[in-house]
This record gives sequence, structure tokens and C-alpha cells, in this order.
Amino acid sequence: MKIAFATQDLKTMDAHFAGARNLAIFDIGPDGYRFVEAVRFDIASNEDGLHAEAHEDRLTPRVEALEGCALLFVLAIGGPAAARVVNRKIHPVKLPRPEPISQILDRLQAMINGTPPPWLRKALGGERTTDLAFLEGELPR
Repeated sequence: MKIAFATQDLKTMDAHFAGARNLAIFDIGPDGYRFVEAVRFDIASNEDGLHAEAHEDRLTPRVEALEGCALLFVLAIGGPAAARVVNRKIHPVKLPRPEPISQILDRLQAMINGTPPPWLRKALGGERTTDLAFLEGELPR
């Protein structure tokens, strides 16, 4: 299963979806995880709460970069962006604070090998997500 992380430094999940300089994409399974690719964006939000200029489209390149991913980890994601992500059958996961990507991956792998919660079972099974409710900080420690 492919997973994406909104990141500024490629080591920490530390960005708003539209403000991320990078998406770090990993492949994860019961036996481990591996880095797949980093997608860098030249246009990013300064996260001041203001919308992009009419000629700037920060969302389309980011949503397209998620092709084949099942989960997206972010600090925040706006409603229109979340709708576009969910329409691509990708489950956005909002965590409350920045965290090393490796720690998130370790916890996810433990969950995969144990009893995955419903949102993770859905992502593993590729079932379509139909609502915009997404996890907020419920990864076990």
C-alpha cells in the first residue's frame, strides 16, 4: 500500500497539504516499508490563511502526485482539497502535530500486523471512502 506524507524536509510529517514543499511517498506492508519517491512543488502556501491567486493552482499537482496512494498524512487539509483527495479513494489522515515519518510508518506497520482499525482496513482493502470525516490523531503510540 502506498502512503504519502505532507512534508517540508522529507523526514517529518509537518505540513498543510497545500503548503507542503514535498510529498514523501512510501510503500508499506506487513514486512516493512520503503521510500518510493519525493515529489517537490515550487508553488506552496505560506499558510497565512489566504487563498491562492486566481492563476495559482496548488491543489491539482498535489492531488495528481497522490496517484496510487491509499493514505495521505497531513497537519491540515482544507475542505475542497479533502474532497478531491477522497474522490480519488485516498483517505486523508490529519495528525495534531509534526512527527517523524519513520515513527508514523512504524506504528502503521504494527497496526497492519495486529488488528487494524476500520479506517486502515478500508485503506488496505481499497474500499471507497464516501465521507469527508477523517482521522484526527488516533494513531496508537
